[in-house]
Amino acid sequence: MAASAGLGRGVRLGLIGAVLFIAACSTIYRNHGYVPSEDELALIEVGVDTRESVNEKIGRPSASGLLNDTGWFYVQSRWAYRGALEPREIDRQVVSITFSEGGIVQNVERFGLERGKVVPLSRRVTESNVQGLSVIQQLLGSFGRVAPGLLTGD
Repeated sequence: MAASAGLGRGVRLGLIGAVLFIAACSTIYRNHGYVPSEDELALIEVGVDTRESVNEKIGRPSASGLLNDTGWFYVQSRWAYRGALEPREIDRQVVSITFSEGGIVQNVERFGLERGKVVPLSRRVTESNVQGLSVIQQLLGSFGRVAPGLLTGD
């Protein structure tokens, strides 16, 4: 009878070990940074809204974004963590809101990457030339090579 009790305990420990092993191998996803949703961006009217009204509606870019004279750039990355493997960046998006010299919204654009190339995902513009495209290319160009801590300041 004592031998069968020991066998039952061994089976339970084996099952617990198998469950822990499977859980350790599951992928965990983390988002770093902030990009406004399409619903939030729909609140912004090109040619009407100003820097102040955009700040009230969706806020300024966080530390992982960028503020400059050309516009505001919001950056968000999605990382996959799998067990003991190095984290892997699986997606990055940049939202660019550019302003005229008078502070009026000129363009609202969302960019992503497709096969390593910068592609516009959505666009509402008053001008066809994209100001700050080199900034967007830099923000997206290091795709997969930036540690999450660099984007969040950790």
